[in-house]
Amino acid sequence: MNGNLIVQVRATAAGAVIELTGELDHHTSPEVRAALPGIGLRRGQQLVLDLGGLTFCDSSGITALLAARNHALAADAGIALAAVPGRVSRIFHIVGLAQVFPTHPTALAAEAAWQPTAS
Repeated sequence: MNGNLIVQVRATAAGAVIELTGELDHHTSPEVRAALPGIGLRRGQQLVLDLGGLTFCDSSGITALLAARNHALAADAGIALAAVPGRVSRIFHIVGLAQVFPTHPTALAAEAAWQPTAS
């Protein structure tokens, strides 16, 4: 764990939730990438990235979020963002990523919206 980012992973019926707290930047984004191989997703589940605790996100952070998306897609799972801070949401809209990531107000809302697909 870096002093600037806390990465916590928990399992739900819908799939994994990664909670990010702190700064997601050039120095800390490798922590997110390092956590991905240990997250087992089954086909039809979803990976939720809970960004409610993010205080900063730069282009390296966005790249780490895209790596998480690729991890989910490789498992034939979905991905969703939860509690996206306004400043991060603004960046996503500017660079066109708002259409790439479904978003929900909370991780619980993302789990409630999850629709399992047939295996």
